[in-house]
Amino acid sequence: MITPLDPLDRQLIELLKVNARLPMVKLAKALGCARSTAQLRLKALEDAGVITGYHVALDLAKLGIPIRVMVRRTIPGGDLQVRRTVAAIKDLTEISRCHRVTGDESFVIEANLVSIRHMEALIDKLSALGATSTSTVLSSPVQRREFSARQIEDFGRYV
Repeated sequence: MITPLDPLDRQLIELLKVNARLPMVKLAKALGCARSTAQLRLKALEDAGVITGYHVALDLAKLGIPIRVMVRRTIPGGDLQVRRTVAAIKDLTEISRCHRVTGDESFVIEANLVSIRHMEALIDKLSALGATSTSTVLSSPVQRREFSARQIEDFGRYV
């Protein structure tokens, strides 16, 4: 279900994209509304699942985790093998993202590692569940793209 956004909702989202820690008083002032109105709008967007959370972005290389890899997994078999793989992947703490995909592979996994030895150990664990193909990330020209509320509404023309 698509949640319609009015101009105040769009403005609220834009302000939070710039600074998700903006105090409610300043948020309300920037929106030109009462603090209670801003709080209600924010809660409504959270309750509707439009805003799904707030996060801290970390530079993992500065924390001693300099290697990022993308592992593509191909799984033979059906639902049982998929469930087994998902359960195993959830237990591997170096995996930051996992997507089930269409195409030749079954999953695309992003992992963050401290060394080549660490990469080898991860590949060994994943290979026990099926074929893997691994690429090391050299750079990420687009780290994280947040869409504006207007862009999201414009996407509606494709629905």
